[in-house]
Amino acid sequence: MLPTVDFCGLELTRMVIGANPFGGYSHQNPRRDAEMRDWNTPDRIRETWARAEAAGINGFVTNNETPHVIDTTAAYLADGGQLTWIAQVNNNREPDFVAALNRVKEIGASAAFLHGGVMDSYYQRRDEDGLRRAIEHGKSLGLPMGTAGHTPAVHYWIDSLNLVDFHVVCFFNCGSVHAGRGDRFYLGDVFEAVKCIQALDKPCIGYKIMGSGRLCPRMAFEYAFSNIKPGDIVNVGMHRGDRDDMVEANVAMLSEVLDELGVAEYATTPA
Repeated sequence: MLPTVDFCGLELTRMVIGANPFGGYSHQNPRRDAEMRDWNTPDRIRETWARAEAAGINGFVTNNETPHVIDTTAAYLADGGQLTWIAQVNNNREPDFVAALNRVKEIGASAAFLHGGVMDSYYQRRDEDGLRRAIEHGKSLGLPMGTAGHTPAVHYWIDSLNLVDFHVVCFFNCGSVHAGRGDRFYLGDVFEAVKCIQALDKPCIGYKIMGSGRLCPRMAFEYAFSNIKPGDIVNVGMHRGDRDDMVEANVAMLSEVLDELGVAEYATTPA
C-alpha cells in the first residue's frame, strides 16, 4: 500500500483516485469529454477501482450527480467494495444539501465535501449562512466535512469561518472566480495553490495537480509532494482508455517519488 495518513479520522493513502474521467469531465474539449464518458462503462469503472485497490490505493472520490457514476458507486459499496468513499456533493439533483448529504451517507460515504463550483458561488455571494447549514448537517450525520474551491481566495474565506474539517484545493484557478471564467489553466496558479495549502492548518486534498492532463505526471507528483503538508493527500483521476495500466503506473511512479523525497517517513503522521 502507498503510505497513509490519519485524515480526519480516516486512514487514507497519500493518493486517492478521482472520477472526472468516468463522467466525461476532461476539462479539455467536448470530443475528449465524450471519449472518456463512452469508454468508462460501469464495468470498467469497477475494474479501475479493483485495480486501484490491488495496486495499493485505499480511497476514491466520486460526485453524487453523474447518474452512471453514482449508481456504480452505490452498487460497488453495496457489494462490499473496500475503498473508502469521499463524496463530492452538489445539490442539482436533490431538493437541497440536506437531502443530498443524507443520500451520500445512506450510500456509504465516509466523508464529504461541497463541489468547487458551489463553493465559488458561496464565496462570491459571501453566503456564510447557507454554507454553515450544509456543513453542520453533514457533520450531524457523522461525516468529516470539507469544501472544494477553484481559487485560494475561496479557501481563505472558508478558513476564516472555521467551519470545515478539511479543504479540497485545486492547483489551478479554473472555475468561475477569475475574469475569464470557465476552464483556464495557467501554470502560475500552482504556486499560489500550494502557498494556500501550506497556510491552512486543516488537512487538504490537492486536486488537478496535473492540470487535467496538461502536465508531466512525474513532475506533478514531485511538485505536489514537495509542497503539501505531511498530513495532506492528492486526488488523481485516471482514464484507462489512454493506457490500460495507468493505475498501476501512477502508483509505482508516486511510490518512487515519495521514496526519493523521503515522504514515506510520514506514513503514520496524523493530519
